[in-house]
Amino acid sequence: MTDVREELELMIRSRYPIIYLITWEEMRLKRLIQSLATSLNKQLYTWSVSAGMESNGRTVEENKTAEAALDFIEKSSDNAVFILKDFHPFLKEEMTVVIRRLRDLSVRLKRSYKTIIIVSPILTIPPELEKEISVLDFPLPTLQEVTDLFKTMIRSVEATRKVAINATPDLLERAVKAALGLTENEAENVFAKALVSSASFDERDIPLIIAEKKQIIRKTGLLEYFDLSETIKNVGGLENLKKWLDERSYAFTERAREYGLPQPKGLLLLGVQGCGKSLVSKAVASLWQLPLLRLDVGQMFNSYIGASEANMRKAIKIAESIAPVVLWLDEVEKGFGGVTGSGNSDAGTTARVFATFLTWLQEKTSPVFVVATANNIDNLPPELVRKGRFDDIFFVDLPSAVERKEIFHIHLRKRGRAPETFDIESLAAATEGFSGAEIEQAVIDALYRAFPQGRDILTNDIGAVINDTVPLSRTMSEDISRLRTWAKDRARPASA
Repeated sequence: MTDVREELELMIRSRYPIIYLITWEEMRLKRLIQSLATSLNKQLYTWSVSAGMESNGRTVEENKTAEAALDFIEKSSDNAVFILKDFHPFLKEEMTVVIRRLRDLSVRLKRSYKTIIIVSPILTIPPELEKEISVLDFPLPTLQEVTDLFKTMIRSVEATRKVAINATPDLLERAVKAALGLTENEAENVFAKALVSSASFDERDIPLIIAEKKQIIRKTGLLEYFDLSETIKNVGGLENLKKWLDERSYAFTERAREYGLPQPKGLLLLGVQGCGKSLVSKAVASLWQLPLLRLDVGQMFNSYIGASEANMRKAIKIAESIAPVVLWLDEVEKGFGGVTGSGNSDAGTTARVFATFLTWLQEKTSPVFVVATANNIDNLPPELVRKGRFDDIFFVDLPSAVERKEIFHIHLRKRGRAPETFDIESLAAATEGFSGAEIEQAVIDALYRAFPQGRDILTNDIGAVINDTVPLSRTMSEDISRLRTWAKDRARPASA
């Protein structure tokens, strides 16, 4: 908050007449402005349409209209800061009197020691006031602020319950980082929920904090929030990729920064359909205990000129506001596949949206880990695979015999069956050329066969389904061969 405090103090001292602060956090902002007003020896007034003009907890102007508030400011002889809460509805085109009064008032304020600060979560500035109003974004609570809040709450709970909450420094840091992106009030609520839900604060409470961010995402419509339901144990094979991810499990901690490690940028997973790329994307978030967001590029596009690029910027801003986070782009070649020819088909909108995303991907400093998946290299924009966009590119091929055995184990256990009671060796041999998704479907289809007969599944049931299945590796053998050739010298193998 230091930067915005310094900027705000400089503006007030420089006699900026009207400052517009965009935020939901009125109480937190008021504390900052109160501190500033005290240090600058200024009186602080607040106005709202529900309470009128107040100072030091008492009403000084009972007339609650916007015109009355501006009258009070104009007549006041105080060296003062005036906070106008949710004033944006009075800045609409039809409110010509209020807009004109503000324009007149801004001239007088420049020659006085009075400053108006409009506080609202919505930015509304009529063209007539564009040159008179200065806009500032009030940032969400910093890491230090959230840490202080959590420690204060822990001390309060310990004093009330007469019991010590022994949260390790690592656990405390993860809890605080999980709450970044929430407002102070939201963070306080979710910390209270975590501390009340159990006798002590532990690992199980981290997902509870992460889930609170789901509410933020749901309201935007641009990003999709995924619950952390998949774990790395549900991913069969891909040992090289798993090792790479495991080595970066603590890459977003302060300890990693002190050690000299940069924050990971992201991964591009290229490979055969149904071989676990999407599953890995979900498992990364679970492994690192970070929120998982899915960016659907198709959702970005809007018929209005400039709106699609604005949507992309807004989605990026949301992801950054709740970072550290995993941002997943599934089948990225479909979303950005028409980049080169978009000038003829959509007035270049796809190219501009792609350029916005690409620039952010290259220059981003926020801890947003991007996982992009792709099946088709022919439609993949070459700019996306250039060095520096991602930390690494992994090629996910069809599973080997050893990996197929592991995949059978996973899906049989997932459905309450003991893998030891099946002939996994023969099933793995029979599914050469099968993807992980096709192996999973074979187990499911076998269950469907056995269920009407009132018995459990056998190896023969799965074998029968396998015999009836034509795997994708046969129907798309040329495409897979071309994909392997392309990846040979351009990507790391995900499997050992």
